[in-house]
Amino acid sequence: QVQLVESGGGLVQPGGSLRLSCAASGFTFSNFAMSWYRQAPGKERELVAAITSAGGSANYADSVKGRFTISRDNAKNTVFLQMNSLEPQDTAVYFCKARHMWAATIYYWGQGTQVTVSS
Repeated sequence: QVQLVESGGGLVQPGGSLRLSCAASGFTFSNFAMSWYRQAPGKERELVAAITSAGGSANYADSVKGRFTISRDNAKNTVFLQMNSLEPQDTAVYFCKARHMWAATIYYWGQGTQVTVSS
């Protein structure tokens, strides 16, 4: 069975850092592009960062460029999101998504992990 399990969320002060992890199982991880989305209360889910299946290319939302870094370890079936210089507007539930690189209609979502940035 397919599983995407996010971890690493929590409460941090503005300017702090967190590293989110998403552990994947039940599918061929190296065939999937991975991404992080977030959804704040009352807001639509938005793409934060994405990385290609081999980790060769990454894209970021303008709001997080220079602060967040997405990476993956295909040997460990895990994708990460390093979040630095966190701001209150980064507060959201962060979701991991896997998308098949040649069958884009095949995709999976994790359940999300809460990130709260507050004093």
